[in-house]
Amino acid sequence: MDELPASNIPEYTVTEISGAVKRTLEGAFGRVRVRGEITELKRYPSGHIYFSLKDEGGKIAGVVWKSAVSRLGLDPENGVEVIAQGKISAYGDRSTYQLIVERMDYAGAGALLARIELLRARLAAEGLFDAARKKSFPLLPEVVGVVTSERGAVIQDIRTTIQRRFPRHILLWPVPVQGEGAAAKIAEAIRGFDALPKDGPIPRPDVLIVARGGGSLEDLMAFNEEVVVRAAAACRIPLISAVGHETDTTLIDHVSDRRAPTPTAAAEIAVPSRVELAADLQQKGARLIGALNRLAQECRLRLQRAERGLPDLPNLVGTARQRLDDRAARLGLALPNLLAARRTALERAERGLPDLPTLIAAARQRLDEQSFRLRLALPSFVTLRQAALTLASEQLRSALRHAVAGRAAAAARVLPRLTDAPLRARLREARARLEGVGARLESVSHTAVLARGYALVFDRAGAPVTSAKMVRSGMDLRLQFADGDVRAVAGGRAESRQRTLPL
Repeated sequence: MDELPASNIPEYTVTEISGAVKRTLEGAFGRVRVRGEITELKRYPSGHIYFSLKDEGGKIAGVVWKSAVSRLGLDPENGVEVIAQGKISAYGDRSTYQLIVERMDYAGAGALLARIELLRARLAAEGLFDAARKKSFPLLPEVVGVVTSERGAVIQDIRTTIQRRFPRHILLWPVPVQGEGAAAKIAEAIRGFDALPKDGPIPRPDVLIVARGGGSLEDLMAFNEEVVVRAAAACRIPLISAVGHETDTTLIDHVSDRRAPTPTAAAEIAVPSRVELAADLQQKGARLIGALNRLAQECRLRLQRAERGLPDLPNLVGTARQRLDDRAARLGLALPNLLAARRTALERAERGLPDLPTLIAAARQRLDEQSFRLRLALPSFVTLRQAALTLASEQLRSALRHAVAGRAAAAARVLPRLTDAPLRARLREARARLEGVGARLESVSHTAVLARGYALVFDRAGAPVTSAKMVRSGMDLRLQFADGDVRAVAGGRAESRQRTLPL
């Protein structure tokens, strides 16, 4: 085998070359800031984020380790232009280089506005900004909840305004209003207020104010995050957003129930003015008193008009009393006159009645005369009835004799017909049918069965015994054979033997 020619070119392994390239990249560039559009974003179960940054001329791979995700400063999304800060390194297994990112920032106001607009369009399509979802506010809340920074001037403005207008209880949930993790804290505060029970140890606010002072677009980005907008949309407490100045608009303003241009205006919306309420109450009280006075005056006028239309009651009572006295006097005179008239009519009717004893005597006399005439006519009536009965009896005997004679002659005329041939034939047919029916009846008669050697078993009462289970030892039995009956006494029960008949 020929030896290879000697060469002064150094020889490296793949690992040595990969390590040298990695050290060269890390040493030459160190920490860098790279501007580009995020694409090919992937989140792995391990917690790492892999993506690419691209511009018009090229593309570079990037990775965010799990430990740096919480400190990244924003939530990376595809299509967003960012400035990624980190260091260049190489991945020897694939011979590629990549940017290990430790922090990201939006690349200027244009990128922020584009991201906000995309999120706004998506949430609007879900209906989170619909006016029908807006809740009404109570007239005078007992507790006002505030989500803002505890060290800013915002909480002081809100507290001073509420104290001036109508002192109410203020419940503060302090949160950072900008910077890393601010959006998550704000969303957590909104959900925490909403989760408070109504009768718990910590009172649940009747109105919720989410506020912060003015600032740049980057300073207000926490209130444009999706987590904050969704928490505000899901809140059951009427919510007022007061973020930035009057010209500043964030996504929480679209989803809140009311938007206030400043935190002071938010406090004025949440709590009414006590002076204005007192003035309004006084005005309504004066209007109510005036209306009652007018109503009383109208009622008084109607009563006066009705009084003028009423008749003179004392005069009416006097006339009625005089009429009553007149009727009483006339009644006192009418009763004796009525009794006298009734008495005269009764006497006149009495004089027109007949003499009752005379009438009775005349009726008794007529009865005696009719009784005498009846006693005279009764013997003649009895004689006539006896003669009529004797005549009817003779006529009946004569009719019976004629009837008996007629029946005998008719029998003499019918008797020869019985000896005719058709009649004899019918008699033979009838006799044959009778004999056939008798034979069939004899075949099914129990006497024929008894004649073949069988017997019927009866108990002492004459009831048939049809099963061996009905027989007890010492029981009196009666056995009926074809030629007579036999008395018997039952002994013990014999064993049941099964007999096999030959085939």
